[in-house]
Amino acid sequence: MANVDKEMLTQFLLRMGDNTLILGHRVSEWCGHAPVLEEDIALANTALDLIGQTQLWLGYAAEVMDDGKTADDIAFLRDAWDFRNLLLLELPNGDFGQTLMRQFLFDAYQSILLPRLMKSSDQAIAEIAEKASKEAAYHVERSAETVVGLGDGTEESHKRMQAALDRLWPYVGEMFASDDVDAAMAAAGVAPDPASLREEYDALIGKVLSEATLTIPDSDFAHKGGRNGKTHTEHLGHLLTQMQWLQRAYPGATW
Repeated sequence: MANVDKEMLTQFLLRMGDNTLILGHRVSEWCGHAPVLEEDIALANTALDLIGQTQLWLGYAAEVMDDGKTADDIAFLRDAWDFRNLLLLELPNGDFGQTLMRQFLFDAYQSILLPRLMKSSDQAIAEIAEKASKEAAYHVERSAETVVGLGDGTEESHKRMQAALDRLWPYVGEMFASDDVDAAMAAAGVAPDPASLREEYDALIGKVLSEATLTIPDSDFAHKGGRNGKTHTEHLGHLLTQMQWLQRAYPGATW
């Protein structure tokens, strides 16, 4: 474990794990509902990758907390205000275009962040990042190709992808907002300052969205509050009622 305040480290790990947990659940909602069988399988596999990463992040968070909780306890027995995920990831799926646009915007972020975390001063984080980065590299390649295919496709698909980008863009800025937790992680060499990732992120998504013939909204406004739990959308509570109901209804049940 890195030489850093345990509470700060726990908050960082919750942010990483909650991001993949909430997006993994959202993507899993497409199972059996995707427009074609190939995409149904691909989205289900993406969700499985994200949940697998969640197990690692929240498992390590439980280890750092050292209060007898497990990764499952953290996932299923917290209330909405205790979650630390990006607001972008808790939004409803919308149509297929919006789902893939959200996936690409997050995949691009992960594809830049995780390689930096592979150099973390915390060995456990570096090992988790090394495993997750391989999946993230595939995810961003796939979601980018889909965004380009739909954006530069038919008139209808282009219109929907532009609408999805316009809808989701105000949530992108939260990825790069820094606070005391981020400052502590950067100072200890655990993780980079999120703000330092913005230039590379903008270059990556700019290239892909240009190929997709999509226009990035000219606005710096950013919804914030998810990473510190101060402000979540109403959608997170509804998501948790579905995700947590079995554990809440039958505490400690096993099978």
